[in-house]
Amino acid sequence: MDVRNFVVLSHQGAGKTSLVESMLFTSGIVQRLGKVEEGTTVSDYDPIEIERSMGVNLSLISFERKGIKLNVLDAPGYADFVSEVKSGLRVSEGAVILVCAASGVEVGTEQMWSNIEERNIPCLMFINKMDRDNADFYSALGVVEEKLGNKFLPVQLPVGAQNDFRGVVDLMTMKAYMGSSGEVEEVPAELKEKAKNFREKLLEAAVEVDDGLISKYLEGEAISDEEFFGAVRRATLESKLVPVFAGSAISGIGTQLLLDAICHYLPSSEERSSFVAVDSAGNEETIAPSVDDLPATLVFKATADPYVGKLSYLRVYSGVISSNSQVWNANKGGMEHIGQLFTVMGKNQQPVSQLVAGDMGAIARLNLSTVGDTLCTPDHPLKLEGISFPGANFSMAISPRTKADLDKMGNALARICEEDPSLQVSRNSDTNESIISGVGDAHLEIVKEKLHRKFGVDVNLDPPRVPYKETITVPTKVEYKHKKQSGGHGQYGHVILNLEPLPRGEGFEFTENIFGGAIPRNYIPAVEKGVNEAKQEGVLANSPVIDMKVILSDGSFHPVDSSDIAFKIAAMQALKKGLSLGKPVLLEPIANVIVTVPESYTGDVISDLNGKRGRVSGMAPAEGKVGMMVIRAQVPSAELLRYAIDLKSITQGRGSFTMQFDHYEEVPAHISQKIAAEAHKEEKTS
Repeated sequence: MDVRNFVVLSHQGAGKTSLVESMLFTSGIVQRLGKVEEGTTVSDYDPIEIERSMGVNLSLISFERKGIKLNVLDAPGYADFVSEVKSGLRVSEGAVILVCAASGVEVGTEQMWSNIEERNIPCLMFINKMDRDNADFYSALGVVEEKLGNKFLPVQLPVGAQNDFRGVVDLMTMKAYMGSSGEVEEVPAELKEKAKNFREKLLEAAVEVDDGLISKYLEGEAISDEEFFGAVRRATLESKLVPVFAGSAISGIGTQLLLDAICHYLPSSEERSSFVAVDSAGNEETIAPSVDDLPATLVFKATADPYVGKLSYLRVYSGVISSNSQVWNANKGGMEHIGQLFTVMGKNQQPVSQLVAGDMGAIARLNLSTVGDTLCTPDHPLKLEGISFPGANFSMAISPRTKADLDKMGNALARICEEDPSLQVSRNSDTNESIISGVGDAHLEIVKEKLHRKFGVDVNLDPPRVPYKETITVPTKVEYKHKKQSGGHGQYGHVILNLEPLPRGEGFEFTENIFGGAIPRNYIPAVEKGVNEAKQEGVLANSPVIDMKVILSDGSFHPVDSSDIAFKIAAMQALKKGLSLGKPVLLEPIANVIVTVPESYTGDVISDLNGKRGRVSGMAPAEGKVGMMVIRAQVPSAELLRYAIDLKSITQGRGSFTMQFDHYEEVPAHISQKIAAEAHKEEKTS
């Protein structure tokens, strides 16, 4: 099967979805050209996408054109949905990156190009919206070369611009293709010299991939159109050249030529000679993209639907996967039943009997399999390379709005996380909050909306509480006698505790050195239980107590009135009293932060980190990333709650960071007082 698997990428608003729609219309797959603003495109079918006029999901569009199967992956352009981009790139042999002719290279364009380079796959560029006001092909091309590198060379030039945009000149054939129908004409006189010069530049770059052609070119021999075309294709496949096309997705000008170029310049699924998989013993094994080789299929996307169930998207790398069959999930180590397979056109599915090597499709209701899993045969288990998702650096506390929402929230979140592996849900035992973490604020807002629309679950998203701790700074000795008489048996428990501060990170320790039976051994567990319960709420901000040693040194008991509960209460009150006498301090979590930013932003980022009470420990060039710097710092976690948003603002979206908890440190006195006051205020109102 002759298949082209490619992903369409761009900055938000450059026209990816409109281009995919134009491809479908031009190919006769749809009879009416859908529009993003009207919510009628094939790619953007989710109600959230229609309402916001922006893509948030990776869409698979499969259709045939001139005997070639095209699997088009329309990826979101907004940075918070980069996990969808990663999935699309992982299963594609090629990419088409769009640039708006008016706005040129934007932050998202740079990020998408960086992702393409990371995967090292062949790419075409389409300078879109040539009919828009202020459209300038040559200005946009200049910015592309300046910001993205010198690989980008036009294979087309526009005829006119803005209101006068009429067609394109193809530098390979030196013919003009006018209007959406692509009527062939001679190159306009005013463009002949420019087209000749750009063709010469393209030829110079292309022949460099072939020593024989270089010799012919240098010796002034004629290079045939066939040789020229072959050299451009080879340079594209080797990622040494990115052919640049021009057009307008809305008017359809240039779409046919771009589709032809995708079929000509981007590799077929069979042209990749082999893939590397890992067998059950951990050894690498080479498999071929052939229907006759060992079966290996990757699950690259999943969508959660309360009615249809989970829909899993598949890319078959080798062999054949058939409807109504059994496969082995190599990652989970279990059999998976395959029901009906489908090819996909946005929200619509067409049943098929099988999917063969190189193709993509979908299946409903897989039980074991999640994104990144490999489906194969149990006789020869293989694992394909998984998908690398971005870290979840923006967290919010998530809580149900009603009791009914509480009952449904857990299951709904699990379904959403299956759909989106870049999401993380955890429970913070110190603050008793459920925490949801994602790529950014827009990411979590979309999750909130999906929970409502798909599962009828309404939630609140609030800044998470910082898990402060408390400790003492000086040793202290304290006693407490719990004595109560209320007719019949009374209550009597008497303890003497020694409290000692421990070094940071040592935790909490309880021990005893009771001699002479001052307290019977059977009451000591009750004392320990009282101490452990009391340490959960300190005296400053009701935070757990750490880095302290408690020694039960003495006490007394009553042969009749003493009990476990009496000693537990005595221990709790003694600890609370001791904390007040031990000059308590508040501790806050400190995180190690690694920030990667363009060199020009390092000053602003360091200044911002200093303003967040951070300590910058080093700065060095980023390995393998020209013009990027890595800044390392330690910053209080309380200052990092919105850092994903702050860094995006400072660096115009060009920066990234990771953070990891490292240790606890004492909170400065003036900040500690504010935190304590706020905690006591909450306690009174609750």
